[in-house]
Amino acid sequence: MKTIFIRWKVAVCIAFLSFVNPFYAQKPIEIKVDLKKEIGPMKPVWAWFGYDEPNYTYMKDGKKLLTEISQLSSVPVYVRTHSLLVSGDGKAALKWGSTNAYTEDANGNPIYNWKITDSIFDTFIQRGMKPLAQIGFMPEALSTHPTPYQHHWKPGDPYTDIITGWAYPPKDYDKWRELVYQWVKHCVDRYGQKEVESWYWEVWNEPNGHYWKGTRDEFLKMYDYAADGVKKALPTAKIGGNNIAGTRTKEAQEWVNEFIVHCISGTNFATGKKGAPLDAILFHAKGWPKVIDKTVTMDMAPQLNDIATGFRIAASYPETKNLPIIIGESDPEGCAACGMATNPENAYRNGTMYSSYTAATFARKYLLADEAKVNFLGAVSWSFEFEDQPWFYGFRDLATNGVDKPVLNVFRMFGKMKGNRVSVESNRMLPLTDILKSSVRTTQSDIGGLASSDARSAAVMVWNYHDVDKPGETEDVAVSIDNIPSDKASVNIYLIDKDNSNSYEVWKKMGSPQNPTPEQIKTLEAAGQLKCISTSSIKIKAGKAIVPLKLQRQAVALVTLEW
Repeated sequence: MKTIFIRWKVAVCIAFLSFVNPFYAQKPIEIKVDLKKEIGPMKPVWAWFGYDEPNYTYMKDGKKLLTEISQLSSVPVYVRTHSLLVSGDGKAALKWGSTNAYTEDANGNPIYNWKITDSIFDTFIQRGMKPLAQIGFMPEALSTHPTPYQHHWKPGDPYTDIITGWAYPPKDYDKWRELVYQWVKHCVDRYGQKEVESWYWEVWNEPNGHYWKGTRDEFLKMYDYAADGVKKALPTAKIGGNNIAGTRTKEAQEWVNEFIVHCISGTNFATGKKGAPLDAILFHAKGWPKVIDKTVTMDMAPQLNDIATGFRIAASYPETKNLPIIIGESDPEGCAACGMATNPENAYRNGTMYSSYTAATFARKYLLADEAKVNFLGAVSWSFEFEDQPWFYGFRDLATNGVDKPVLNVFRMFGKMKGNRVSVESNRMLPLTDILKSSVRTTQSDIGGLASSDARSAAVMVWNYHDVDKPGETEDVAVSIDNIPSDKASVNIYLIDKDNSNSYEVWKKMGSPQNPTPEQIKTLEAAGQLKCISTSSIKIKAGKAIVPLKLQRQAVALVTLEW
């Protein structure tokens, strides 16, 4: 009896403490948005995409996905792809593509063939998209180490197997410069000067990683000759670099700083003059998922620290602090073509973990840019599609066999956000300093928001994210929006979770078919679209509205208001 009394007394005390001190009670989750507190323009930094295999561009599912991507944004979407100058027959393979743009005759005279590069760029331009045109890799006839040239890598093979003749410096830098000049000149002739002036050109990819078999000086020399070719063809063209990998590491920082200093004040290898053209700063940022205790565990800290470091370096030079910054690849990890069968840590890719991670990290990219006061232009999501591959194999892609994955719907949500970013406060959103230190390893999930507003509308994105891929409680969230300049508004709620905007869960319920019927494919295509779960009209009192949400673990919601 005494024990029962003591337990009752403790319970009463806790209840009383919970009433008078919120520390002892779980606080209700509140997302507070103030439309009058503008932060800056809602730049479409998310409207940039890329992929390894350029020949997927003009194939059936590639064209379909590019059409969908082009429709996400009211401004042109930029696309980056590897291997635009690689020798070969144009047949796509995992981590391989070719255009055969450059060959030589028996006497060593150049032969230029733009048929395949034209088909790639035509596909972009026809959809109102813009190339982030990568100048690379080395044609077989120009490589200092041409054989072996084409690799036949497949998931599970050592990553170093991809490094063949295309990764080496040119044997003739004048021919390299002329190749670039002829390419850019051809693009101007085909698409017009004004169009090509709106593109960005960049040289190579991750020269500090697997993709470059030369020295730093050889890379700088290759850059100078390429940039000279670009500017001779079109003096107003925009070119940048150096798309370094692992930007947060000491070795990568040395590469970036050496590259910037060379472009500012070094002796140009191609012209002998001071400096080299530099119209944009590019670097890469990647996370690092692992399997811990048989559970996929994400880690956004490396990716965001790469970004923080790149922003800090660009801001440290007067000559580069205002240049556009493009994160040339910005992803949860490094190998898009490594499926979950060979890399179990990549099992996050099919479902809502990828979509919630994407929402939570892009919001922090904006915060990092605000903090560094840099000209953040775009972050390339290195995620596209893999033609004629198994359904939901676990590649890092936006769609599988023409069916959109949940992650693509996050970008559809971003496309509905316009105007200026406005103030958002959340009592469950982890501080940026904590995320940079240890990602989201807390007991509770990270529930945060990103909001925008213009004269007639507002949009609030809310996510419920955690690093560890385990089920969690469905959370009740109150989205409070202040200073709405109207007495009524229409409200739409869009949702990505296990039950909505999720083709993967529908596919699993079908029995995970690898040969779905035409009827099943139609069902999957419909399930892959962004779903609006609620539409209503509300009265605004004193400029304020409160929208309740129920968010599953790894869910993302978008609340839109129009008045």
